[in-house]
Amino acid sequence: MLTSLHVEGQSLLHRIPVKPKLFGLMAFGLALYFVDQPVMLGAALLLTGLVYLSTGVGLSEGFKRLRPVLFTIAFLAAVNLLLLSPLEALITTLRLIAILFMAAAVTASTTIADFMGAVTDLARPLERLGLMKAADLGLALGLVLRFVPEIAGRYEALKEAHAARGIPVKLSRMLGPLIISTLKDADRIAEAIDARGIRGQ
Repeated sequence: MLTSLHVEGQSLLHRIPVKPKLFGLMAFGLALYFVDQPVMLGAALLLTGLVYLSTGVGLSEGFKRLRPVLFTIAFLAAVNLLLLSPLEALITTLRLIAILFMAAAVTASTTIADFMGAVTDLARPLERLGLMKAADLGLALGLVLRFVPEIAGRYEALKEAHAARGIPVKLSRMLGPLIISTLKDADRIAEAIDARGIRGQ
């Protein structure tokens, strides 16, 4: 079971500070929306895929991590084929996958602590305006990044348990236990945060 989306390594992306990576990801995503050539978008997809693999995640593990999102993109592509022209559907799909690979590369090459620190620093101006507590935003992001692999691992464990008992594996059967166990963990985490006075600081 995964305990973190971060992958230890010494790649170039690992050595870049987190703030430039986040701004670069944002700029890359915006730039792709000005590109409508399938060949260029295909090249961007190939490049971002190689960048993602350069973090040391491995082909099999990399696909496993992104499988739920890739299935969602595949579903959106099928819907777009019904609503848009094949060319427009292809362009949209290539953009989404390229952005997904780049975002996954940034996540794999950055620790949760670095993410939390960067987001907290970036939110300081909003805190000065009285709109939010910067530390709360950083903590929320850290918890999300920490428990995404935890929930995915729990889903795999439930699926294996169903298969071992000869019960057909269906999402509708596993959704209830998955949600209940996740909410219980959320309650325990909230109690631990309050007991340490983190939200009161």
